[in-house]
Amino acid sequence: MRLLLIRHGQTPSNLQHLLDTAVPGPGLTPLGEQQAQALPTALADERIGALYASTLVRTQLTAAPLAVRTGLEVRVRDGIRELAAGDLEMRGDDGAIKTYMTTAFAWAAGDTELRMPGGESGVEALGRFDAVVEEASHAGVATVAMVSHGAAIRMWSAARAANVDLEFATTHELQNTGVVVVTGSPGEGWHVEQWAGRSLGPAGGTSEDSGPTGEAVD
Repeated sequence: MRLLLIRHGQTPSNLQHLLDTAVPGPGLTPLGEQQAQALPTALADERIGALYASTLVRTQLTAAPLAVRTGLEVRVRDGIRELAAGDLEMRGDDGAIKTYMTTAFAWAAGDTELRMPGGESGVEALGRFDAVVEEASHAGVATVAMVSHGAAIRMWSAARAANVDLEFATTHELQNTGVVVVTGSPGEGWHVEQWAGRSLGPAGGTSEDSGPTGEAVD
């Protein structure tokens, strides 16, 4: 299966660098709307057979233009929502963001029993994301697009893809509407082919540096 993991378009909370992870969450900024509208053209060569989005509004708004172009129904699933910030929700200070990302990448490194302060554990976060990927693998299509969230995509890719190590995932942020292309299956494992336009080799080496749409937002 070919899995397109797409980060949502820009939101007001992105501009303020806030850990905004609760449902339903904010909508898109004008730039975010432009980024969403650009996705169908950026992914025109992909033969998408199933389209998923998380339960947060921003992913569904980002997926909407793709749904129009492909004629697909957007399958909304809670499992691919952003990693819950717990007690860190709506904070934007350096300490909170460091704790959030350190915890997320500890999960990717295998410390899945660790719990986000006041939030979920790595077992829970990976389990819910894995469940949606497992469902998609039985959809009977070759290519599946999932509009999800930056931290969730980076954490899951580092945990599950054989050629993406922790150092790569922590040092390569995913811009709004950036796409990580993963191939494989739940049974045989996963391999990242592209990370935001960069082709990856067996050990995560990159050969290109260009994203498909929009502007980088931390």
